Amino acid sequence: MYNGPGFRALVPRYPPGPALTADAVWLDRGRVLLVRRGRPPFRGRWALPGGFVELRETVEEAVERELLEETGLRGRAAGLVGVYSGPDRDPRKPTTTVAFFIRGRAGRPTPGDDAAGAAWVPLAAARRLAFDHGEILADALRQLRRRGGPVGWARPRSSAAPTRDRGLRASR
Repeated sequence: MYNGPGFRALVPRYPPGPALTADAVWLDRGRVLLVRRGRPPFRGRWALPGGFVELRETVEEAVERELLEETGLRGRAAGLVGVYSGPDRDPRKPTTTVAFFIRGRAGRPTPGDDAAGAAWVPLAAARRLAFDHGEILADALRQLRRRGGPVGWARPRSSAAPTRDRGLRASR
C-alpha cells in the first residue's frame, strides 16, 4: 500500500464509520459458550465470546483469536449466523458484528483477556445477554432448527426436531 509523500491528499476524508467486531456462537449438548464481561459496558453480564477485528485480520481470524483469548478454547468458524449492525447495539459507538457458528472440541473454558468468567451455560439459562447477543443466539437456534444444523453439525439421533431443551451436538 502506498503511503509516501502526498498520501493524505490521495485519501478521501470520510466521517468515521462503525467499528467491526466478530462474535462466536458455540453450541454443544444443549449449552452455549458464554463469557462474563469484566469491563463496561455490561460489566458482569454474560455475552458471546468476541471482540474487535484488528487491522490486517479477517473476521474469521478475529473470531477464532477472540475465542481463544477469552475462553482458552480453540475453535473454527463453521458458518455464518448473521451480520448485525443496529446503530445502538453497542453504547460505546456504532458497531457492526459478524457472528459465526463455531466448531471444535468442547473443553473446559478458562477466562482470559477482558472476560471475568467463561462457562458452558444451558440454553434455557442464557437470558439477558449483553449487547444484542440474545437476538444473535435466537437467530442461530432458528437456523439450526430450520436447516438441521450448519455444515459439519449432526442432527440429534431422535426423530424429533431439536429444541432449546434437547440441545444440539457438534459432530466430532
